[in-house]
Amino acid sequence: MGMTMTEKILARHAGLDRVVPGQLIKAKLDLILVNDITGAPAIKEFEKIGKPVFDKDKIVMVQDHFTPNKDIKSAEQAKIMKEFARKHKITHYFEVGRMGIEHVLLPEEGLVGPGELIIGADSHTCTYGAVGAFSTGVGHTDAGAAMAAGETWFKVPSSIKVELTGKPARWIGGKDVILTLIGMIGVDGARYQSLEFGGEGVAELTMADRLTIANMAVEAGAKNGIFPVDKVTQAYIAPRVKRACSPVSADPDAEYERFVTIDLGKLTPVVALPFLPENVKPVTEVKATPIDQVVIGSCTNGRIEDLAQAAEIIAGHKIHPAVRTIVIPGSQAVYLEAMAKGYIETFIRAGAVVSTPTCGPCCGGHMGILAAGERAVSTTNRNFRGRMGHVDSEVYLAGPAVAAASAIKGRIAAPWEVTA
Repeated sequence: MGMTMTEKILARHAGLDRVVPGQLIKAKLDLILVNDITGAPAIKEFEKIGKPVFDKDKIVMVQDHFTPNKDIKSAEQAKIMKEFARKHKITHYFEVGRMGIEHVLLPEEGLVGPGELIIGADSHTCTYGAVGAFSTGVGHTDAGAAMAAGETWFKVPSSIKVELTGKPARWIGGKDVILTLIGMIGVDGARYQSLEFGGEGVAELTMADRLTIANMAVEAGAKNGIFPVDKVTQAYIAPRVKRACSPVSADPDAEYERFVTIDLGKLTPVVALPFLPENVKPVTEVKATPIDQVVIGSCTNGRIEDLAQAAEIIAGHKIHPAVRTIVIPGSQAVYLEAMAKGYIETFIRAGAVVSTPTCGPCCGGHMGILAAGERAVSTTNRNFRGRMGHVDSEVYLAGPAVAAASAIKGRIAAPWEVTA
């Protein structure tokens, strides 16, 4: 019997000919990620072991969550990671001003590639499945131990095959695809399983779409999400990944727990209502909902393609007077490109504020906290109660097109309401 993409990557890194779902393995790692929130506790666990880092080139440290430091505690956490990076000569340490939101930054910098095995002390580490890697989030204890050992344990997940067909219509992006899927199977529909995407529709998705989809695999409970390596992938990694990679592909007789089919041609822009990403409805069914805030950015939708779509809708309009709009480029490189293309000016002239790259409001940290009773449309990845501020606030998840249109209308809106 053949293996899935995930099984092949895990088997290779465990030094085994094959693995099967449910099997416990120990596998060598290509990369370990921590950030300014998870870095300090991971370092504490690492220091209990009393060994040097296993490889200074295979640990990535990014100051991106509560940075620029929002208070004394966040400053202290950031300092711990900075001093650790300096002490151990960590090659890939990214300081404020030279960083980005981690899951935008790592693919952009070519630090993740096809066939690789990556863990991160952040649940959205599953983003890197977009380039054909196995990547997943772990706790800070596992991350700290892995920084010394260079390996960690896994239970091999079973897989769900998500067959994508058709061609998406205008304004349909990766966020609509993944929210539709989560709406179909639920937030625990892929619990500790691998979501393996395939089908002819994959070729219709940009790398930005795939990164968004893989990023939110965890919102369906998945261990990871993974895409096949095709021409789109190769074109993306060619100028970025400078080392040899070994892509894998699923065997024709690979076994899957079940199959789910999504016709991209039948999708409509959707919104996930509070307080779960599975509460998905077409934007046309909720477009009367008034809002107080819009956030465009995050590790889910902070790439240049996302800002381009938002700028196209916002250009020539003004942000609704009752709405504050916060735009957060996913990295310094995205920020610079958005400036060069005029998107930043478009946002500012419309009445939006543009932030330095930060996870900020997504995790309820800073740069956009909600008060009781306030509603936000956000391109982030979670809308749990209290996620972006007060427990009596509400977050509606959407793609950049819906978010931009909503910022102009002062309520949840479809993009064609502004562009028609």
